[in-house]
Amino acid sequence: MRIVVAEDLYLLREGMVRLIEAFGHEVVATATTGPETLDALLTWRPDVSVVDVRMPPSQSDEGLKAAVAARREVPGLPVLILSQHVEQLYARELLADGSGGVGYLLKESVFDADQFVDALERVAAGGTAMDPAVIGKLLSSGASTRRLGGLTGRELDVLALMAEGLSNQAIGRRLFLSESAISKYTTSMFGKLGLTDDDDTNRRVLAVLTYLNDS
Repeated sequence: MRIVVAEDLYLLREGMVRLIEAFGHEVVATATTGPETLDALLTWRPDVSVVDVRMPPSQSDEGLKAAVAARREVPGLPVLILSQHVEQLYARELLADGSGGVGYLLKESVFDADQFVDALERVAAGGTAMDPAVIGKLLSSGASTRRLGGLTGRELDVLALMAEGLSNQAIGRRLFLSESAISKYTTSMFGKLGLTDDDDTNRRVLAVLTYLNDS
């Protein structure tokens, strides 16, 4: 994969570059400010990028704003936000276009290299990689009754775990249910959300984005 790394802290940036290259991927550009991040994303249009939220010049939400702006120009451009902070406004906007290829992880929740690279590869493939703490923050006001109102409590449980990037097998282990039971819940959930039977992977992404956007 061709990857852009946007992080203003030298040691963390160089550490990510070495880690990514150790897994056989190519870092095509690095950025240390919001404007540099936007320029790198639009110039290289990478397979996926890793972007910190708070970057110079303002040290507020420059990185996340750059990611949102890049996806406006290049819909579906895969972006993995890796930060110490949850910025709700721009996080919601990042998720709002429904095209997938997004992730938002907290640095403190990434425990090993395999987990990090797995999230990168999942986002590059058009999927989602959402930190449970980020989901909790975005859903702090409670789930909407619009499109999600027809889902049962168990279906919402399944969807919440799906938003974390878990497979049906992993969701089943978490909820102490069989994989076939989870498959039935997801099929029912997709039907209630009006998601067609074209591509199961795409339906999972759209279901997760519906969940996050309608909250």
